[in-house]
Amino acid sequence: MNFKEFQTEQKLRGGYYTPDDLAEFLVRWVNHKSPKKILEPSCGDGVFFKPIADLIKDAQVTGFEVDPKEAKKASKAASHVGLKRAIVKGEDFLGWAGNAIQDKNVQFDAVLGNPPFIRYQYLPPLFQGHAELIFNELGCKFTKHTNAWVPFILSSFSLLKPGGRLAMVVPAEIIHVTHAQSLRSYLGEHSSRVVIVDPQELWFPGTLQGAVLLLAEKKANSRSHNEGLGIYSVRGREFLNNDPEEVFRSPQSINGKTVEGKWTRALLNPSTRSLLDGLIEDNVALRFDDVAEVDVGIVTGANKFFLVEDETVKQFSLQKWAHPMFGRSEHCPGIVYDERQHQENAKTGKPTNFIWFKDESVEKTKKGKLYIEQGKKEKLHTRYKCRIRSPWYSVPSVYATEVGMLKRSHDTPRLILNKIGAYTTDTAYRIRLKRGTAEQLVYGFINGLTALSAELEGRHYGGGVLELVPSEIEKLLLPSPEKIKPKIAELDNSIRTMSMDAVLEQQTQITLGALGLSKTDQVELLSGWNKLRNRRHRVSSEAA
Repeated sequence: MNFKEFQTEQKLRGGYYTPDDLAEFLVRWVNHKSPKKILEPSCGDGVFFKPIADLIKDAQVTGFEVDPKEAKKASKAASHVGLKRAIVKGEDFLGWAGNAIQDKNVQFDAVLGNPPFIRYQYLPPLFQGHAELIFNELGCKFTKHTNAWVPFILSSFSLLKPGGRLAMVVPAEIIHVTHAQSLRSYLGEHSSRVVIVDPQELWFPGTLQGAVLLLAEKKANSRSHNEGLGIYSVRGREFLNNDPEEVFRSPQSINGKTVEGKWTRALLNPSTRSLLDGLIEDNVALRFDDVAEVDVGIVTGANKFFLVEDETVKQFSLQKWAHPMFGRSEHCPGIVYDERQHQENAKTGKPTNFIWFKDESVEKTKKGKLYIEQGKKEKLHTRYKCRIRSPWYSVPSVYATEVGMLKRSHDTPRLILNKIGAYTTDTAYRIRLKRGTAEQLVYGFINGLTALSAELEGRHYGGGVLELVPSEIEKLLLPSPEKIKPKIAELDNSIRTMSMDAVLEQQTQITLGALGLSKTDQVELLSGWNKLRNRRHRVSSEAA
């Protein structure tokens, strides 16, 4: 959990300012429409004002900046570069935008900017209310997992005139995070064309936050054709020397599944997308939900208290309440969690014990009571998940499954054959079978088709780690487990000793080749996975 008090001032303000060359490129693009009224919903220190003054000097510019110091800088910047018709409002843009959307008369020819990257939980309560209002006004589904940039873009785009243009620097996660689905759907419905300029490198030094350029043109009217989404991948900054209009028109647009859901599909070659659709239509590929159920791991509310190493168990005589557990990738280097792996983890000091107090009997022992008191001194009993329980240290929904799955992965997700009935916390998932055996499911899960679908359905943030939530896991594509002849020990050894690229190639041939998939199609799937995995890791596919 990322608590507000531990965050930097920059992170709480979402202040990652746009480089001059990117700002100029975006201004050049909107200038193709000769805009007379321009909105800058988060102007910061006014980095967009100079290129506006150079190219669209007579435009009427309305800027917003909630930070008083930055608002003064922006006003001075506008005056310094000669923008005579610019005004900077020192107020919350979302609050103003909510009223403007209701007004129906407030419209702009263009929107420029770099919206703040601030989690909803870090916004002041008033701003949270303004954000939710934007979603409601536009008929979009709201979630408290959202980030400030989502309602900023939603409201800005809604205030565009028909045919107007929005050009913004936005988080790269716009392509795949679940909380941006309302925005993706809204843009898909109301845009004539959307293009993402997707860089290989990071544009903001000192942060792991990836960013892209969002270029969206609003439909001229409700009957206008919707071309869909195009992604323009770039390496370096040479593209900035090109005509922005050529960049906007260059990528092939796709519609349908991409507009309805995540935009990750647009990163694939048309041949790969066609292959995936064909495998689904021909029932070669099943959805995970057809084969198994997914449930979150045990929610303790205080993992450091309930997940401990052997030393803590001995120190407080907790053997009676200690049970084997795994929940991190370092616990499971292969696909099997057995007694041997458990003992190896314990020897290296890993937290391999889940402490399960079913009732208050622990307080009848001297050392056990001391352990409970230690938790109270750390105010663990005041945490939400703990304080709603009685007693606070009695964790509910404790059960183990024969198959587990870690929430995050580096190259591709794996299922874990849980041979000793170990428990898992909410860093992992509990999998219950509907079809086939546990061995078949675990073995057949490692292949190019499933790995590629994990990239398409999952999400990633700074650092490039792939993460999947239950609703995304349910959509994963995999071969029918009943047709799999598992060799668990061989695969477990391969994963521990070989690169994942080599393992996937091997297993794709074994599992998908047996289903009749040609070598050409196998290579197509693996190439698609490699492309998306390398993008996530910010590694050039040429260098990989």
